[in-house]
Amino acid sequence: MSIPGLVPHPSRPLFTEFFAGSGLVSLALAPFFQPVWANDICPKKAAVFRANHDGTPFVLGSVADVRGADVPCAALSWASFPCQDLSLAGNGAGIRAKRSGLAWEWLRVIDEMHHRPPVLAAENVAGLVSAHNGAHYRALHHALTERGYLVGALLLDAVRWLPQSRPRVFVVAADRHAAIPPSLLADAPTWAHNRAVCRAAQGLQHWAWWRLPEPPPRRTALNDMLDLAAPCHDDATSRRNLSLIPEAHLHRLQQSSLPAVPGYKRTRQGRQVLELRFDDVAGCLRTPAGGSSRQMLVVRRNDAWRTRILTPREAARLMGAPDAFRLPGTNSDGYKAMGDAVAIPAAAHLAEHLLVKLAQACMGRETDHP
Repeated sequence: MSIPGLVPHPSRPLFTEFFAGSGLVSLALAPFFQPVWANDICPKKAAVFRANHDGTPFVLGSVADVRGADVPCAALSWASFPCQDLSLAGNGAGIRAKRSGLAWEWLRVIDEMHHRPPVLAAENVAGLVSAHNGAHYRALHHALTERGYLVGALLLDAVRWLPQSRPRVFVVAADRHAAIPPSLLADAPTWAHNRAVCRAAQGLQHWAWWRLPEPPPRRTALNDMLDLAAPCHDDATSRRNLSLIPEAHLHRLQQSSLPAVPGYKRTRQGRQVLELRFDDVAGCLRTPAGGSSRQMLVVRRNDAWRTRILTPREAARLMGAPDAFRLPGTNSDGYKAMGDAVAIPAAAHLAEHLLVKLAQACMGRETDHP
């Protein structure tokens, strides 16, 4: 399976993936890295991964049960560790809590390996750098620098490539004894370093302002990715949902020329409302677990408005997955597979312009690009 516009490198460094989920990172990195091992605890996500990556060894089970000696050596180790304790919508328990604290299990495995990977990448929600004035990020940063890495964080929003608002933090660490090309390092913050990242970086040793080229303007809109013929809710359900739209949003809806607008049900001042957005961009996709609502669409049908839920295939498109990407299981399984995944173009941009060049530098090879 390929991603349009991405050409595989003739010789790809190896990479391993922890918390692999449905396999969108493996798909994004495939032109640049060869996946040799993956792990996740969720059987349903494992089914999606295996359906799309049948050649990659996959270990189903908790990362706490993984031993470093059983993980193959690789140039890159990627970990999209759980976000529940770091998300602004979560409990705020932090990076040492039960779920997000599994990041430490990943580092334990790294320590146990015969050879530590020279490049590490960790992905999580923006709360990693913004919550508690960056304390959670700094804890991770110190743990990585103690292991001999040069470390920096970037904030990449999927909306740069896809019509979905999805800001995510990508922590990149490279062996600081390697000859890292100066072209990969900036002297100051760039477009990929927001204020929260800059605050979290203050006073840190072995910090890197990683440099990425800014992507070209996005050309697709939400309505370009929708199946506008997909079934809507029945009349009664649509009327009930439409009645939840705040008056100001209802007025904008009546003036809108868009075929469909997205929204989420939220609780405001003790009552449920359906809040809409009118920029032809989806809100951040969520997993349906934990009480989160699924993204709703308000769709124009015969000069009237109806409602429906975003389909799993539409969710996959909003993550950058091609329509050939398989989504086995129920609709709920499909939502879960996409709701806490990593947007393919964001991960691919990071891999092409930074990770593969760091891996090649750490292995003493010339990069393929100037």
